[in-house]
Amino acid sequence: MDFGDVPMIETILNILVLTVLPFLYIGIINRVKSFWAGRKGPSIIQPLYDFTRLLKKGEVISDATSFIFKIAPSLVLASTLLAGMVVPIINHTSILGFDGDFIFFAYILALGKFFSVIAAMDTGSSFEGMGAGREVTFSSLVEPAFLIIISSLCLMTGFTRFEKLSSLLPADSELAALTVGLSVLVIFIIILVEGCRVPVDDPNTHLELTMIHEVMILDNSGPDLAFSQYGAAAKMVIFSSLIPNLLLPRGIPLHYWIIFYLAIVFIIAAAIGVIESLAARLRLIHVPQFLLMISSISLIVLAALIIYTYGTGGAE
Repeated sequence: MDFGDVPMIETILNILVLTVLPFLYIGIINRVKSFWAGRKGPSIIQPLYDFTRLLKKGEVISDATSFIFKIAPSLVLASTLLAGMVVPIINHTSILGFDGDFIFFAYILALGKFFSVIAAMDTGSSFEGMGAGREVTFSSLVEPAFLIIISSLCLMTGFTRFEKLSSLLPADSELAALTVGLSVLVIFIIILVEGCRVPVDDPNTHLELTMIHEVMILDNSGPDLAFSQYGAAAKMVIFSSLIPNLLLPRGIPLHYWIIFYLAIVFIIAAAIGVIESLAARLRLIHVPQFLLMISSISLIVLAALIIYTYGTGGAE
């Protein structure tokens, strides 16, 4: 199977994944939840229909808001897609990879979250302000764990870019299995947090007192609401793409890599649907404890790295 200029093909495939896969990702989650509820459920591409429908609708904007509220959804979506360009998606290749890109990734996502928070506060709604406060609190507990994990993997491989975070340790090393396994677990939990899914948040709830992300976009409508929902789905796909890039070795033919990548991402989406069907949302006072668990796991990964890097040398 000849793909011609592979780098150009991989770039095109990365763009297609960033633009199309978020709709299928959410569609799979909804279908899995419908299956566990005993219903047929909507089509897998229903999120795409909802997105186009919202784009055609008008917007209702409160007079109490400023220009921040109007530009925030577009800026959040733009920052999310820009962050996705530095993450390797297809065959360990990113669109804009460079040394230290994982730092840029974290900060550009933080920039988007900053605008989403101040846009929620710009409405003057006490409920949206409460949701914004929760969003900031929970994000501050997640970001250190992510940076510890990625920094540990960068130190382990000797590289400082996402594209090089494969083949972390010798295949026969038990520490390799432990490090990769715990890293995948941490990233999966981050997907639940950043995607505002159960057990941290519930995208289908309608009770303002317990909502987090959804309450922040209560005043959004039309294209702004479409951008907010699409950005949240794209963020989940972006974090999910890190997992196959950690698990799959280099040298796999491109067409097989695409199959394995899609299989892993769809399994992650199905797992999220199962969790949302079988598990209940945590009480808000227990969410910080759950998020601190991520930091604990990331510190275990860091400890395993120190043992691998310095412990063996000391024993010799």
